[in-house]
Amino acid sequence: MLELFKHILHLDFDWLFANFGTTIYVVLFLVIFIETGLVAMPFLPGDSLLFTAGLFARSGHLNMSYLLILLFIAAVLGDNSNYWIGRRIGIKIFDLKLRGKSLVKKEYLDKTHVFFEKHGVKAIIMARFVPIVRTFAPFAAGIGEMNYKKYLMFDLLGGALWIGSLTTAGYLLGEVEFIRKHIDLVCLAIIFISVLPIILNVFKARMNKTK
Repeated sequence: MLELFKHILHLDFDWLFANFGTTIYVVLFLVIFIETGLVAMPFLPGDSLLFTAGLFARSGHLNMSYLLILLFIAAVLGDNSNYWIGRRIGIKIFDLKLRGKSLVKKEYLDKTHVFFEKHGVKAIIMARFVPIVRTFAPFAAGIGEMNYKKYLMFDLLGGALWIGSLTTAGYLLGEVEFIRKHIDLVCLAIIFISVLPIILNVFKARMNKTK
């Protein structure tokens, strides 16, 4: 299991194909479901994984239609699981410990609340494109007992935009030779762009404290 996670975090699709064959679809489904569905697993590579999956679909290793459908279902199921965990268990989850350390960091929830206050219900859609916030947004919506029908409507739209845009971007750019030869650099760029809003918010907060 540790070996699998190591290769997932490094987006080593060649290893995944060699060891899982067509069941790689199950692996990708589980990664997206876990990243969006478990507040203790916000570090999984959601954005870069979708882009890289699109690249491999372009090369013929994966079926693009299967990817879009399966990963959309995974994203929606994950978010909804997270919503109901927040609604049923709520803040108690922060009392869970692993080797003396909190299993879930409350600071991530605090940042997500700030994100919600700034962007309102549209944060459900926008959060899809922000690592960590993406994992905590449905949980925060559950804790806040956001109207489920309203939440589900925005969540379905956000899931479709997130899965569709990043996977399709990888598929369309799969023809570009530079991108095919430098997948690692492209994925690092995607990660940087994804976390840039968080970096800017932290910098802004620190600047305000110094005033």
